[in-house]
Amino acid sequence: MVEQNEHIHPVFDCILDRQDHEKRMKQKSRVFWLYGLSGSGKSTLAGALERRLFEKGFLARVLDGDNIRTGLNSNLGFSDEDRAENIRRIAEVSKLFVDTGIITVNSFITPKKEHRNQARSIVGESDFFEIYIKCSFDACEQRDVKGLYAKAKSGKISNFTGRDSEFETPDHADLVIDTDKLSEQESLDLLYDFVLPEIRLEDVAGR
Repeated sequence: MVEQNEHIHPVFDCILDRQDHEKRMKQKSRVFWLYGLSGSGKSTLAGALERRLFEKGFLARVLDGDNIRTGLNSNLGFSDEDRAENIRRIAEVSKLFVDTGIITVNSFITPKKEHRNQARSIVGESDFFEIYIKCSFDACEQRDVKGLYAKAKSGKISNFTGRDSEFETPDHADLVIDTDKLSEQESLDLLYDFVLPEIRLEDVAGR
């Protein structure tokens, strides 16, 4: 039997390469992967960073967990296997964005180290930045901006990360933002200051 992938022939030589896109958009494309517990501030920071980058003339795109699960990954649940596939698909989309010169800001719980390593290997070591949005379970539960903690406590949600399903804290991260201690503005400033040198083209001034 002939394997299906033997009929697949990727085309790269007749399409524009990444450098062409980066020169046109005057930026370096990178993936900034924000992860942490639900309610830690990932989505808020990702959206705020996208807006600030836009104001500074950069093109960025946020990929957010809830948005992705209503579209691309709407067929996936929250088993270990589905969580792994969720991250794999997101990483592959992120890689496509990088090849198109787009700065990608991802906001996903990504609780397992193996999934974070998988995403890094797909995107590429030099283009992937792991940003841990640190916040205690108790603080996230008090915020409970989506009402998920209350539902998990009452048994309406199973496999809830940090309660029923483990969140593995990182051994290392490219940046740690402790939203228990920092304000939203302080967190955004820290994130932006980290991101800017990684996306700025050397021959483009004023940003």
